[in-house]
Amino acid sequence: MRLTGRRKAIAFFVILGICLVTAAVFLTGSWIILNWRERVLLFFGLVFFLAIITGLILNTGFLVREIRRNEQHDSFINAVTHELKTPITSVRLYLETLQRREVDETQRHKFYDLMLDDMDRLRGTVDQVLKAGEVGYKHAPLHPAEIDFGALVTECMDLACVRHHLDSTALRWQQPLNGHPITIHGDADELRTAIGNILDNAIKYSGDQVEVSVQIDTSDDQRIALRIRDKGMGIRPAELKRIFKRFYRVPNRAASKVKGTGLGLFIVRGIARAHGGRVFAESGGEARGTTITLELPRNLS
Repeated sequence: MRLTGRRKAIAFFVILGICLVTAAVFLTGSWIILNWRERVLLFFGLVFFLAIITGLILNTGFLVREIRRNEQHDSFINAVTHELKTPITSVRLYLETLQRREVDETQRHKFYDLMLDDMDRLRGTVDQVLKAGEVGYKHAPLHPAEIDFGALVTECMDLACVRHHLDSTALRWQQPLNGHPITIHGDADELRTAIGNILDNAIKYSGDQVEVSVQIDTSDDQRIALRIRDKGMGIRPAELKRIFKRFYRVPNRAASKVKGTGLGLFIVRGIARAHGGRVFAESGGEARGTTITLELPRNLS
């Protein structure tokens, strides 16, 4: 209901802006026709007309943009609330069960494992929110050092498999042909966060069958490119740049079922820029998979 109301508000302001621009064009055009012989009045009239049109267009654009931003913010609040409330409720339920009932040793250890998983999920959500705030201020200091980038990527892949309870074959590592270590200069913790977020997205949006390939392109002497491909839901071409915005989530029915805060790729973009690199997405469309490419310079400038 709320989304429908927002769309109606956007449509209202767009139509209002068009009507105002049309009225301004009609009135100013009529005035120019009536006073075409008065050059001074005609000049100032044209200036006034252009100022009105520009103001109306800017005002309408601003209102529509703010409505969309508020809509994304509300979606983020709902997602974070769910991501925080669900594990807390789950942990409380297990604790109450342990408190009120006699549970055998096997079941107790199972409860402990489930509670630890819920706490990891809770901590992950909090870390995402804190990191997004840090990236948003653009003043987070880097701690650069020489990194074995290949080893860092394999570490992130192992962590992703453990976090999502996947078999190691779900993530396919395509090692460079030369087999030499790939070293870059960067902040290991920041890059670990960026790679982890890309892998998490690839896994979550793969659906039931997770097939993710990870490849490092070292053909450029100055830069390296990490490509993470999935065979999942895919993205429409119009959404490829928007997915890196804060709070943005792809608006389709399948993607709406995937849990998340809409901050993961925003954080990746901030970390890439802080390292002098970039990140971008490629996809053949819905249900045709997605490739996220993280390009980084070998040395920080």
